[in-house]
Amino acid sequence: MWDSLIPALALVLVIEGVLPFLSPKNWRDAMSQAAQLPDNTLRSMGFVSMLAGVIILYLIQ
Repeated sequence: MWDSLIPALALVLVIEGVLPFLSPKNWRDAMSQAAQLPDNTLRSMGFVSMLAGVIILYLIQ
């Protein structure tokens, strides 16, 4: 399990770092807008993101 989890976490860090590296101003603006969203909206977006990840993992297995 650890031989898959650590590379997966490293890939998440790389992907998360791409936008602030390429366009820090736009990324900051997007984060400011996201910070003003209601909790339920953020929670829904997080759930959809997790669900999409699980579906992608299922499809590639």
